Amino acid sequence: LASDLNSKQMAGGRVAHATLKGPSVVKEIFIGLTLGLIAGGMWKMHHWNEQRKTRSFYDMLDKGQISVVVEE
Repeated sequence: LASDLNSKQMAGGRVAHATLKGPSVVKEIFIGLTLGLIAGGMWKMHHWNEQRKTRSFYDMLDKGQISVVVEE
């Protein structure tokens, strides 16, 4: 009985399990570079948009279309 029970318990050790592999360094570098470039591009587009708004404001101010003085 004990040998029968022992053989049933050992059967679980022979089951094929998925092999866990570590992270691929090249893949991690590629993903990091891609995410970095996307984030950098979005930041640069935001910066260009803010520059455009500022330039537009000062152009309108120079042309007299707007004023920073409150009219009474």
